[in-house]
Amino acid sequence: MKAVLMAGGSGTRLRPLTCDIPKPMVPMLNKPMAEHIINLLRRHGFDDVFITLYYLPHVIQNYFGDGHEFGVNISYAVEEKMPLGTAGCVKAIEDVLGDETFIVISGDSLTDIDLQQAVAFHKSKGSKATIVLKRVTNPLDFGVVITDQDGRIERFLEKPSMSEVFSDTINTGTYVLEPEVLALLPPDKEVDFSKDLFPLLLERKDPMYGYVAEGYWEDVGNLQSYRQAHYDILDGKVKLELPYTKREGDIWVGEGTIISPSARVTGPVVIGHNCQIGPGVTITPGTVLGDNVIVGEGSSLKRPIVWNNVYIGEEAQLRGCVIGKNSSIKRGANILEGAIVANECNVGENAQIRPEVKVWPNKVIEAGATLTSSLIWGSQAQRTLFGATGVEGLVNIEITPEFAVKLGASYGATLPLGSSVTVSRDATPASRMINRGLISGLLSVGVNVHNLESTSLPITRFHLPELNARGGVHIRLSADSENEVVMEFLDGKGMSISKAEEKKIESNFFKEDFRRVGLMDIGNISFPARVMEHYSTGFMKAIDPEMLRKQRPKIVIDYANSFTNVMLPSLLGRMGAETVVLNAHMASQPPNPRQREELRQQLANIVTALKATFGVQIDDNAERIHLIDPRGRIISNTQLLVLMVRLVGMLKPGGKIVVPVSAPSVVEQVASESGSTVIRTKVNSRALMEAARGEGVVMAANLDGKFIFPEMHPGYDAMLSTGNIAQALAASGQSLSELVDGLPEFHHLHEAVTCAWEQKGTVMRVLVEQSKHGKTELIDGVKVFQGGGWALVLPDPVDPVVHLYADAPTAMQADQLIEDYTGMIRKLTSPEEALV
Repeated sequence: MKAVLMAGGSGTRLRPLTCDIPKPMVPMLNKPMAEHIINLLRRHGFDDVFITLYYLPHVIQNYFGDGHEFGVNISYAVEEKMPLGTAGCVKAIEDVLGDETFIVISGDSLTDIDLQQAVAFHKSKGSKATIVLKRVTNPLDFGVVITDQDGRIERFLEKPSMSEVFSDTINTGTYVLEPEVLALLPPDKEVDFSKDLFPLLLERKDPMYGYVAEGYWEDVGNLQSYRQAHYDILDGKVKLELPYTKREGDIWVGEGTIISPSARVTGPVVIGHNCQIGPGVTITPGTVLGDNVIVGEGSSLKRPIVWNNVYIGEEAQLRGCVIGKNSSIKRGANILEGAIVANECNVGENAQIRPEVKVWPNKVIEAGATLTSSLIWGSQAQRTLFGATGVEGLVNIEITPEFAVKLGASYGATLPLGSSVTVSRDATPASRMINRGLISGLLSVGVNVHNLESTSLPITRFHLPELNARGGVHIRLSADSENEVVMEFLDGKGMSISKAEEKKIESNFFKEDFRRVGLMDIGNISFPARVMEHYSTGFMKAIDPEMLRKQRPKIVIDYANSFTNVMLPSLLGRMGAETVVLNAHMASQPPNPRQREELRQQLANIVTALKATFGVQIDDNAERIHLIDPRGRIISNTQLLVLMVRLVGMLKPGGKIVVPVSAPSVVEQVASESGSTVIRTKVNSRALMEAARGEGVVMAANLDGKFIFPEMHPGYDAMLSTGNIAQALAASGQSLSELVDGLPEFHHLHEAVTCAWEQKGTVMRVLVEQSKHGKTELIDGVKVFQGGGWALVLPDPVDPVVHLYADAPTAMQADQLIEDYTGMIRKLTSPEEALV
């Protein structure tokens, strides 16, 4: 049988190990990963192997040749002009594959899956394309696949977000295919199996199946998984062919290796050919040494992975690190957990490399030096940069000036040379410090900066299109966590950037590979004038002043000691409103959530005493509002959403209103009173902002007191929300208390249930399977309808929790839904339970 081995990957996430070799050639127990795959193919009867190449193709061709030494016949297909994608490179060799069933497999994963069983399954089902599947604990970085009971594929999603994880069954990148499916693909174009061919087969309703494989499979996609794969092999979790002799105590030793009698070696370990292990050396379980490695007297090796031709001097200490080929580790050097020293490096005597630090190839670390960050642009590796609202972390611990410079360069490198971006911040010293570092990074990659200095986020969003900027960054202290700073990234329209743009920035950040421009191309800084004046003009156009002048409302505004841009009272005053302002000075330490609650209660007392029309507390850098009615009642966020739907419907009847899928069902009922239409979308801010730009949309809202009025800009705006409330109340002729009392009764609950990251995919898969025969929605998470109500299970994208929303006609039904689904989630995540 014939097989196609895809080996064109460059392995950017494995850098610096892949700076000078393609990813499939990275050693796994002293053999290239691709060699293990070729051995697997040979064992299962695949004699003719076609290897597709793109990145550094000669390295693979020189190693494998015609395949004779490896027991197979190897031919090569090199993508010389451009990458053709996973399916395009196979389409290019369509003629040589003939008319028989063939298999496609990745050359950069580690597996011992029974390929013959996969082929037998494929043929028994009469399938045109069979995807080999595997159940994993964390499916976020893979293509999720859902099948029916017979194995036929119903749905799949390529690298989903957490809320889109409907299963823990993922695409391994191994496919059994009939040759006629290639006829569906265009020649000489970049096409992908998961993005192009499989969706087409699904649309055509061609038989396409998923084979859930037993055995081991690991996508060696990053440095952590690279190390873990070695430990899994040594623990016997995967069956591989090892070219070494097994000695007593699970110790594999190559030919010509000499181990001193006084060395202490505890298995499982692998020591390659022609190694020398000196007196007093300690080698603990999990250690892998390549061929021709010398370990000096008294050294201690605990779980390092050492490539070929490495010298390790006396008294050196290696802890869970990776050392590239031809490197020299001198006497007394100390390389700690997760550190990477790439090929051809020289680490001096008594030097120390701290955990997670990466050293690029051909570098020299001086004797006695302590390396606390990567040798180029430095910073320890992280899993992701972006959270729910941007990049956030502790000031001067996680978010440092050095971090900001690197992040600015990473962001700027995603934009064309000479582009312009805006940068703004709140008035705190911490944000100013981080702001300056970020600007330096942007300038260094040839990006110009419009520095808006201290302002609020809605004003930044409003000005982005006017300044013709490609995007922007706003820096502020977190409203929800003490001592944390948040860096929010915006696109040229003023919306939060997409997940795809986030991934580009993350890729640059983790690769530490961004341009540095010459003297004449360094970016410039400008300071746009009349920023507040321009926003004020837009505000006055969005709010009808005549309505406010007729009623002359009295509004109490609490800034909660969080702002310096106190411009809303002036705007409302010009429209005839009377305003009372509280806590309008910037505190040295902004209030925490508990202190803001106390300030809201104080605000409620003042609203009642002054007999004001309403009161509003503004926070989240002028994005979020908390509303108080004339009786001093603090309106809950959910009730506020329903109230705003009614107010906007009265003000702009017949419009479209965007809410998240988690919003209560009563929203549709209230909207229908004014002939308005409700559009439901994903919970994240980017989805709401994109939907808000649609034709006829008059408002978008989330469940946290944040509202979008797209006539000004596509972002949340507490100032504009306050103006619209005042305007709608004036138009209605009713008091806020009357409108609140007139809202329909509804029962909407929310609970966050603890769920480990590795269990989220399983929870969602089981939920989808159990709900197949009922009514469900998969807009965001899984929404299950029952008994006149619904429950929504939504994995959190950042924290190890699952959000559970329940909406029902009665409080008892809502409570029961919460109880039922909380119990189900806890049962599935219980360590005592066997997961389905």
